[in-house]
Amino acid sequence: MQFESSAGPLTLLNEPNYSFGSPDNVRQYASEVLLDSSYHPTSIHGVLLDDQPLIVCGDAGGCSAVHRHSLAFHHGAAYLAVGRHVVKFIPRPLSFCWSLRVDDATSFGVHVSRERNALFSHGELEVCRFSEDGAIVWSASGADVFSEGFSLFPEHVEAIDFNNRVYRFGYDRGEPRV
Repeated sequence: MQFESSAGPLTLLNEPNYSFGSPDNVRQYASEVLLDSSYHPTSIHGVLLDDQPLIVCGDAGGCSAVHRHSLAFHHGAAYLAVGRHVVKFIPRPLSFCWSLRVDDATSFGVHVSRERNALFSHGELEVCRFSEDGAIVWSASGADVFSEGFSLFPEHVEAIDFNNRVYRFGYDRGEPRV
């Protein structure tokens, strides 16, 4: 999947056959980030900058797919959803900043509210607002998995669970909204 960034064109790839630390991979990335070394990664995403391998990240837990919300940009940084984590990195020059576990299962994607200077993970079990410094601002869950939608509205964040139950959370503290 192609993304435009201030550093140049980025390509996000699903790399299910990538083996961390092996010289036999199809691509050799400048940086490897294995987020959970206790288990074999179930999600591995690679990022190319100007078609050159830049960074590859892998995590255990639920599988995350590559789609338009897998990667987001804010203030010159890239935020990548992979497995249960969000990873922050600066594409050029490459700098890995941090990783943050945002869900116990899977982060479906990263969303940015530029108007509120707010970053969010749409997780399977949790909606999480996090800071640019890699700290959780608030996290909220529902009765079931948030598999049916996620949106940022002017006055609230909205997530829809498996049973089509709609949850609305305030931007600042994550308090439920009616």
